[in-house]
Formats: sequence, C-alpha cells, structure tokens
Amino acid sequence: LRSAGIVLLVFAVADAQWVRASDRLTVIYLLDQSLSIPREQREAMIEHVNQTVEQHLRNRDRAGVIVFGRDASIEIPPLDRKVHISGRIESTLDPENTNLAGAMRLAQATFPEDAAKRVVIVSDGNENLGDALKQARLVAGAGVGIDVVPVRYDNRADVVLRRLSVPGNLRPGQPFDLRIVVENTTRPTAGRSEGIAGRLVVSRRTGNQSDELANMCVVLPPGKRVFAIRQQGELPGSYRYEARFLPDRPEDDWMARNNRATAITHVRGKGQVLLIEDYANRGEFDFFVERLRKQDLEVTVRPSNRLFAEFDELQPYDTVLLANVPREQFTDAQIEMLARNTQQLGAGLVMLGGANSFGSGGWTNTLVEQAMPVDFQIQNLKVVPSGALALVIDRSGSMSGEKLEACKAAAIASIKTLGWQDFVGVVEFDSDAQWIVHMTRARNFPAVARRIQNIGVGGGTNMYPGMRFGYKGLKNVEASVKHMVVLSDGQTEGKQESYETLAGQIGRDKITISTVAVGAGANETLLERIATIGHGKFHRVNNPRTLPRIFMEEARRIARPLIYESEKGVRPVVKYGHDAVRGIEGPLPPIHGFVMTTVKDNPLVEVSLVSPVPSDQRNSTILAGWTYGLGRAVALTTDVGARWAADWTAWQDYDKLFGQIVRWSMRPFGANERFTVNTRVEDNQAEVILTALDKDELFVNFLNVGAIAIGPELESIDVKIEQTAPGRYVGHFPVDKVGSYFLSITPGIGEAPIQTGLNVSYSREFRDRATNEPLLDQMAAMVPTGGAAGVVIEADKGSHEAQRPFAVDTFRHDLKKATCNQEVWHYLALLAGCLFFFDVLVRRVQVNFAWVGPALAKMGNLVRRRRPEVALPETIDRLRNRKAEVESHLQQMRDEADAQPTARFEASGEMPDGAGPLQELTGPRQGKRLEKQVKSSIASERPAEDETYTERLLRAKKKVWQERGKKP
Repeated sequence: LRSAGIVLLVFAVADAQWVRASDRLTVIYLLDQSLSIPREQREAMIEHVNQTVEQHLRNRDRAGVIVFGRDASIEIPPLDRKVHISGRIESTLDPENTNLAGAMRLAQATFPEDAAKRVVIVSDGNENLGDALKQARLVAGAGVGIDVVPVRYDNRADVVLRRLSVPGNLRPGQPFDLRIVVENTTRPTAGRSEGIAGRLVVSRRTGNQSDELANMCVVLPPGKRVFAIRQQGELPGSYRYEARFLPDRPEDDWMARNNRATAITHVRGKGQVLLIEDYANRGEFDFFVERLRKQDLEVTVRPSNRLFAEFDELQPYDTVLLANVPREQFTDAQIEMLARNTQQLGAGLVMLGGANSFGSGGWTNTLVEQAMPVDFQIQNLKVVPSGALALVIDRSGSMSGEKLEACKAAAIASIKTLGWQDFVGVVEFDSDAQWIVHMTRARNFPAVARRIQNIGVGGGTNMYPGMRFGYKGLKNVEASVKHMVVLSDGQTEGKQESYETLAGQIGRDKITISTVAVGAGANETLLERIATIGHGKFHRVNNPRTLPRIFMEEARRIARPLIYESEKGVRPVVKYGHDAVRGIEGPLPPIHGFVMTTVKDNPLVEVSLVSPVPSDQRNSTILAGWTYGLGRAVALTTDVGARWAADWTAWQDYDKLFGQIVRWSMRPFGANERFTVNTRVEDNQAEVILTALDKDELFVNFLNVGAIAIGPELESIDVKIEQTAPGRYVGHFPVDKVGSYFLSITPGIGEAPIQTGLNVSYSREFRDRATNEPLLDQMAAMVPTGGAAGVVIEADKGSHEAQRPFAVDTFRHDLKKATCNQEVWHYLALLAGCLFFFDVLVRRVQVNFAWVGPALAKMGNLVRRRRPEVALPETIDRLRNRKAEVESHLQQMRDEADAQPTARFEASGEMPDGAGPLQELTGPRQGKRLEKQVKSSIASERPAEDETYTERLLRAKKKVWQERGKKP
C-alpha cells in the first residue's frame, strides 16, 4: 500500500495527464471588413457563412467568426451549435487597412485544444499590414487547415492618383518639377480602350492661403500617366501641394476617396518667428515686434482666435513666442503640437510674462509646462498663499446628454489648471444639493476627476441649496482668494430677493461669484444679477462645447497669488552670463511685477536673470533657458514693456537683450545647399534619400546622419539612416496611417537640421483594386501537418458544381485528429491519500475473526427469542407454584433466624409438599431451577457449628453437580 501511494504521488507531482484522441473539428471564418471590399460583397460574406454553417455543421463540431480590418476581433467565439450572424457586424474595427496576418494569429489563439482546426479566409487578399504568407506557413505548421473564398471585383472603372512628387526641401528661387502619377485601373477589353474624362486640379497652400496652380482637362486611358508642372521655390516657408481628379461623369469613377494626393516641401530662408498674442488684447506687443523686425528677423503675428490647425503650419517658423496668451484659447492638440515642434523638430519656444501667462494663465499641468525650464507651481509654502474654487453644477433633468457631459469635462479641465496647493470643491444640485467633492487640495486630481465623472442626471432645479453648500465650503477653508462658479440651464425655485441676499452675504466674506447660463431656458436675469453682486462675471452659453474655455478662465481667478507686483519696482540682476544676456552691462531698469515660478531641478536649466525679492531665488526667476529635446525653450516671467517692464522700452540694450533671446531660441540655421532630400512612399514604408555634396560638388561620405519623424498623431518615429552609395544616405520608416509626416534630419555634427515632410493621402485600401489571387492560392495550397491541403472555394455561381461554395464542405474531417489532455493529478493525489490511510490502518490496528462464532451464536439466540411463544405444559405452572411456596418458606425461616441470631438454622430435611427430586425438574429455564435446587439443599442439611455460610453454599453446589452426574 505504501509503495503504491508513493508511486501515485510521484505521478501527481509530475503532472500526469490523460491523453485521448478527439474527432471534433473547429472551423473559424475570417471575414475581411476593410473598405476595399464593397458593402454588398461584405453582406454576401455574412450570408455565405450563415448558409455554410447551417448546411454542413455536424454534431459536436464547432464554428466561429473573426472579422478584421486594421485589427481583428472575435465576432462569434467557437460554439458547438449553428451560429448565425445578424445583418450587421457588431465588432468595432478600423477599416482603413487590411491585416490578414493579425486575423490568422487571433484565430490560432482562439482555437480550442480538443479539436482539429481549420480557417476559412473570405478576402480579396490585398493586405497592407503584416505578412499573411509567413503567418500562413506558421498556421499550417501547427496543423491548421486553410480554405479560401476569394472576393472578386467586377471590371469597374476607377481613377487612382498614385503619387504627387515634389522635392523635400528647396532654396528660394530653385526651380523644380511637380510630378503627378494618375492611373485608370479599368482592364481594357478586346477592341476597346475607353478613357475617363475629367479635370486635374493642382493647388498650393501655405498657412491659411491657397493658390490654384493648374486646372486642366484630361482624358485618362487604361493604365498610368504622368503629368509634370514646372514650379519654383518662392518665399521661405512650408508648402503643401494637392492634386485632385474630378471626373466629368461621376459614374465613370467607382471610388472618389483615391482621387486626391498631397505632398509637403520646405523652402529654406532666413529665421522665421511666430508670435501668438491674445485676440482680446491685440496690439499689446506691437512695439516689441517692430524692434525685432528692425533686427532683420521675420516676425509673423497671429491672434489666438486664428491659431494653427495643422502641424505643418508651424514648420516654417524657427521659434514660437507665446505672448501673454491664456491656456484656454488653445486646444489640447495645439498644445501638444507646440511641445512636439520643439522637442522633436528642434524649433524654439518662448513664453513671455504677463497676467495671462505661466501659472496665472492656466498653463499648469500642460505639455508646455514640461517644455519650459521652470515649473508653473510654487513649491515653497512660505511664499505662495493658496486659492480656493467651488463649482456648483446643475444636474437637473434638462442637463442630460451633451450639456452634462460637456459640463463635467469643463470642470475636470479647469481643476487641472490649478496649482497643487489650491483647494477645489464640487457641489451638484437638482431639487436638493450635495457635495460631490468636499474641499480638498487640487493635487488630488485623479480622485477628484473620477468623482466628477460619476455625476448623473437628477430631477428639478433649486440653485439655492447648492450655493449655500459652496458658500460654507469656501468660508471654512483658509485661502487668500476664494471664488465660486455657478452653472444652471433652467428656472430655479425660490425668490430673487433670497438669492440677492445670499450673494451679498457671500461677497461680504470676500468670495467672488461667476455664473454660467447654459441654453435659452436658463434664468439669465437672476444669474447675471448674482454675478454682479458677487463681483464676478456672467457667461451666456449657447454651445456646451465652449464650457471648458469658460471654466478654465474662471479657474484662473484664484491664480492671482502667483503674481508678484511692486509699486516701487525691483531691479533684476544677472546671475549667469548666458548667450541671451551676453554684452548686457550696467544695472537693468526696474520691473514692477513678474509671475512667480519654480526653477526645474535639472542641470540643463540656465537661469540668467533673477529678482532680488522674494529671497528664495528658486521662485524669483526672471529669465531662464534650456535645451528641450532637439529644440530650446525660454521663460521670461515679466513682460516686454506693456505693463511691468515699461521702463525697459527706453533702455539702450532693449533691442540687444530681446534680439539675443529670440535668436538663441531659434532652430539652428545653415545654408544646407550641399544636401538634397527626397522622399517617397511604397507599400506603407517611407523612404528618405539624402544626397550630400561638398562645395566642389564631390560626394561627402561617412557622415553620422540622424533623423526623427513625427506622425499624424504626433507620435515620435525613430528613423535609421545608413550610407548605401557614395554621398547617398537612405532611411526607412513605417507610414501606416493617413496624414502628414514631418522629418528633422541632422546631416552631421555641427550641421543645421534639415526639415522635410511627406503626406499619405489615403490608405492603400483604395489603391489596389484587383484580387490578390496568387497570395490566396498559395495559402490554400499549404498542407497542414498531418492533414490535407485546403480548397479555393469559388463564390461564382456559374462555376463548376464541385467548386460552388455550398458544395465544398468546410467541415470535412481530413485533418489530423486532435489530442485532448486532461489533468488527473488531483485524482492521483486523492487515491494516494486513501492508500496511505489504509497503510496506517493495517500497521496500527490488529484484526482477527475469533469474535465471529460468538457473534453468530448470539444472533441465533436473538432469533430464537423472537420466535412466537408456544403453550407450556401443565408441569410448568405447578413448578412455578412450588417455587413461590419455597421462597415464602425460606423467607419465613430467615426472619426467624434474624429474630434469634444465636439459634442455629435447622432444616427439617423435608421438602414442601409436591416437591420432587432434582432429576425430575425439567423446563427451558434451567438456571433458575438450579438456583431453587441449591437453596433447597442448603435448607435440608444441618450445618456444622464452625461452618460459614459460604462454605455451606459451596458444599451444596457440589452436591447438586454430583446429583446431575457432573464433576464440580
């Protein structure tokens, strides 16, 4: 037993499994849902799967469906019943690309282990992501069969703009050819060569200006044609070229999405500066701009309400100046463009001080703050008092939908702009009010944001309790600036006088109130009156999407403590002889204010100017700069002469100081005439070709060329460039997304970077219009391990019967049977435990069978006792009577003996009448009769004088045994 238990434990620890063969089959259909396949054919796929499964699925077999485009998703997992796809695919996919290899990988991971496996690919085979043939080999090697249903197209006419070619960068006045490759994909028929008539329009856009370069009538026969337009590089900047084909008859062109191609080029020139100013204070920096232009700098001024919309609009500029413009006038995407333009493409970024800049302008916790050499929050509690903001938000039934969602997003955005020492609280109200976020530090932003997201729609509208809650929260918090924002979209309960009284009481406690009326149903009169009494601002909002800007503007009210102002003024001092302050001699003119910041703890940060107050120089920075990625960033915490630095405008070194600041921040500029860059896109790969020549037009070799690209979603892409020929350097990077790609190429140490770009106008889905039959045939011909090759299932109803889609059984069992492994270690462990129990039992417990005989006898007696009683003979009654008489006589004699203890016990020797000899005693109860005989014998004999009662009893017992013929 012990040996058997140990053996079982060894197998259990070794994870022994029960292996058995399975006759089941699992078939997964892979349906191509990319945009290259017409909608009616995608619907036909669904019908094909439904009918095939209905007709061929056998008992215990399984069927599943995976749909794919750029990625793959399980529409129906493998089930052992007849699946049915509804008329619409439920999975969410990106249909702009086809990744057949990814779909096969997902299918291989989805197959259950206890069945043979087969995939049925329903596609046109035009993959543009992944390597389907390589993945098919891996799948077949794993024993998975592959059947294919090709999706074929009719011979439809279609025009595709294959390419718009333009040099990547140009010199001013340099001529070049703009080349346009156009293809008519119609397959020519015998005796016919029809063409598609239309117009080819070519335009150029720079900034917000667009110019039409050509508008020509063309007739495109089947095949490719190349059009060339002679152009010349003009003013420095970034140019986007676009070519479009407009057919005369839209029905002649099957797909319009591939009728457009774009390209980007850069014209090199002098340094370009972009200054962005607040549209509400236009002209504030006119003096500053004029002084820069006199230093031969080309400055473009753009108000904040006409900002850049695309990343390429920033590329002409070597540095960007944010001139006292608040954060709420920028979108998150535009802020990211500014940061990426500096970090990855080497442009400069300068923030000029003012009441709407740095932390006081709401730029806290943004990518611009990351790019600056200073943090916008004050980390010295002795310097900065905190502010407190209470948001009172209406959640009544009328706020449901877009309004409430926009309100929650606005609240989260406004809290994100607060400093880490500021307080924030959120109150929601309908017919009643409650705290969503009690007054807490804004540094707890993640928890606060989660609670705001949980705000739901309620019932009526009663603004008074919400204002009371907000008032009490602000009153009990210690902050230097306290502000309340009340938002409502309906008519509130209560009288106007009550609200006016409450607003007056709040104002007397130095708490300001701003109100926001959303939609036409809000009580604008009451809300405006509350804002007036509360010394705040009233906002009327018709479009809820403008709420984030309003909330961030209101949040900036509590950032006022970040500003240090002095009527007497303070004189900045030079702390470090940076290039930006080189040659600045003598004391600087005084300034009357600046925005307090905290210097980043980074050795790259160079602080040039500081204020003597406050005493902590980490918070008194006036001018600082550093290298951020490939570019440079500068923070000037005072203004340039409009308010705080008004004394600087008459200073003799004004032009020198600000000219050096701007020039130091600019992207390095070089002639770069020796380098030529060209780009092209093939098969979702961009190729960058750099040609390097010296001044004698000889090839330059062994350069250490580096490059980085920025994708359409502002993601960074590393580009490895290697020399492939004398003076020729080539690099590649993936371009699997539609949009613009920008490159910054550094040709070598000490060389200025070269800016170029390219554009992917549309996905390859709209370029390949024919079924990739060779790929599909190769995948179907692969023989899976232990099985038979797949089948190409023709979906054409006119084809041979053997190849018709429903005549081919995709559930045929011609693949290697699967083996199913089941873990049995727990059973082995249980059995081993049982064996060890019996092992201990056998060794510790002795077992014999001597008790069997007595037990059987006792059982026999029990059975006999349970037998029914029979009539006893008459002698039994007589014996019972005699027994009673004897016992009565004996008891009488004992009583007499007790009364006379000295008297001897003497029996007369005669038995009572009717008593017979012992041999005559018969009956079933011999034990009791024996006792009667012994007692009679004792009574009939005369005892000796010295004989005890025990001795007499023993002698009488012996006599009875002798009379019965037995030995004592």
